[in-house]
Amino acid sequence: MQACRAVLLIATLVPAAVAVSAQQPRLLVAQKGEDSLGIIDPAAGKLLASVPEGGTTGHEVIASPDGRFAYVPIYGNSGVGKPGTDGHFLDVIDIASQKIVGTVDFGHGVRPHMPLIGPKDGLLYVTTELDQAITLIDPKTLKIVGSIPTGQPESHMLALSHDGRRGYTANVGPGTISVLDIAARKTLAIIPISKETQRISITPDDRWVFTADQTQPRLAVIDTRTNKVANWIALEAIAYGTAPTPDGRFLIVTLSQNSKVAIVDLKTMQVVRSFTIQDGKNSDGIAWADGK
Repeated sequence: MQACRAVLLIATLVPAAVAVSAQQPRLLVAQKGEDSLGIIDPAAGKLLASVPEGGTTGHEVIASPDGRFAYVPIYGNSGVGKPGTDGHFLDVIDIASQKIVGTVDFGHGVRPHMPLIGPKDGLLYVTTELDQAITLIDPKTLKIVGSIPTGQPESHMLALSHDGRRGYTANVGPGTISVLDIAARKTLAIIPISKETQRISITPDDRWVFTADQTQPRLAVIDTRTNKVANWIALEAIAYGTAPTPDGRFLIVTLSQNSKVAIVDLKTMQVVRSFTIQDGKNSDGIAWADGK
């Protein structure tokens, strides 16, 4: 499969992930306002189902590698670090039958958020903010099998290196990045960024990690060899989500304040182009969709 040439932009209320199966590709959309998971036929551009979640509300979603299941952490009704309910479980939804087929209960309020599949071990990694940790789940048994401390509150988003050795969390309120040793299940470093940071991404070669300063229009460029900020990329507005292109040449950046997307050349670490997204108010998430 070759990467399609379009970038998938996700509005603030609809974080999304792509589930790909051999016969029926599906787009999964976490519909925050409806407390449901939207299952979409991307070829027909048709909503097939809105699966009610077991609580309020799923913020993120990821599909199993075989495209059979969707994993939706039920975060709660609050913003990061703000008063509200504290979600304590994760829904497992069968994409074909469009039903909840399993639940992972964390046992107490943790505000689970970003789910990722480990590239080497196949485990499900979920940020659990109130525990200041990443929780590890065996997707076959739906049992919690371990955790990795982040050493910081509000560990909201997670990026995993492609070699499976490192994890990186964006800790919103502290404005830091935690560097995690996956095998040893410990925190290696805490990198100060700003008073507040958001979202996180890593290049395909695991060389650079990016996060957006929420107080100034700039991106922090973290050198994964030194675990330090190596550079700052100036932007025209405060950024939110970032995603490297699959070939590692460019970084796509959503500018949430002015409905624009910026393109950064990863050789020069400078913006080379920006364009406005139609009806893109408050766009924040970003992902690449694979297509034939």
